[in-house]
Amino acid sequence: MKYILQKLVLFVLTLWAAVTLNFLLPRLMPGSPADAALAKLSQNGPVTDATKKAIEAQLGVPTGNLWDQYVSYLHQVITLDFGTSYTFYPQPVGDLVAKALPYTLILVGVVTILAFVLGTLIGVAAAWKRGTWLDSLPTLSGSFMSTFPYFWTALLLLFFLGYVLHWFPTTGAYSATTTPGLNGAFAADALQHAVLPAVTILVTSLGGWIIGMRNAMINTLGDDYVTFAEANGLRGRTVAIRYAARNAILPNLTGFGLALGGVVGGSVLVEQVFGYPGIGYLLFNAVIGQDYPLMQALFLMITVSVLIANFIVDVMYGVLDPRTRR
Repeated sequence: MKYILQKLVLFVLTLWAAVTLNFLLPRLMPGSPADAALAKLSQNGPVTDATKKAIEAQLGVPTGNLWDQYVSYLHQVITLDFGTSYTFYPQPVGDLVAKALPYTLILVGVVTILAFVLGTLIGVAAAWKRGTWLDSLPTLSGSFMSTFPYFWTALLLLFFLGYVLHWFPTTGAYSATTTPGLNGAFAADALQHAVLPAVTILVTSLGGWIIGMRNAMINTLGDDYVTFAEANGLRGRTVAIRYAARNAILPNLTGFGLALGGVVGGSVLVEQVFGYPGIGYLLFNAVIGQDYPLMQALFLMITVSVLIANFIVDVMYGVLDPRTRR
């Protein structure tokens, strides 16, 4: 309990720092959303001060000193009310996030978990059979795949499988003729649209999990307790899974926790390339439009998710490795 309480206090302090930075960073950006609207109006003639104030009031641009804005922002965080989006005016920020979040969780979340499980299992097998083709094939393939950037792989798949072969849709999360709902037709259409983004994320992330687990596993196989277990005649599968892999997985588990926390943020480049309406796509448009309310809500959601995932990983470390509790 003492160990968990220490981690909990650290979590609260880090969360407060993250919330404060989330408030300050958008306000350090040059310009404001009202400037873009005023620039368009100025093309038709001079803009009066009254017009400027009216646009700022309509967009809900923060007013008053920085402390007053900070207090108002903390109230918004507590009540989960981030106001109206500037970019998608007059839609509330909460509605926009609620629409985009399921797509990101299903796409990026499922693929991240799948990549971790597959990469870990393949890494264990490669280390246990080191020196054979079961080691060289996944290691070389993983190294080769991990060198490709997300956006380059996405564009490659989009061109060949989308535009040339016409196997999969090239943009969006579902067809314009399909009505979203809990039915088989929509699920099949959404699944078809998610194939290319999912394959992009899986291909570019799988290699890192394979190589990381393999290297950690090889280091663990040289420890005395593994040699002692083998000398006692235990089956190879038992030694690999219950003794070596249990300790070798700890570094991968840390990376998985952070990756799982970052799932909420989506994959900005992949979602942008495929026009997939997830959190990453929403975040890109919020930054381009200097949408303070939307940016703050998304940044806060991503930060809290990463912090919670990191806290859970710390607790799991304490359970799996008692030495971390000292």
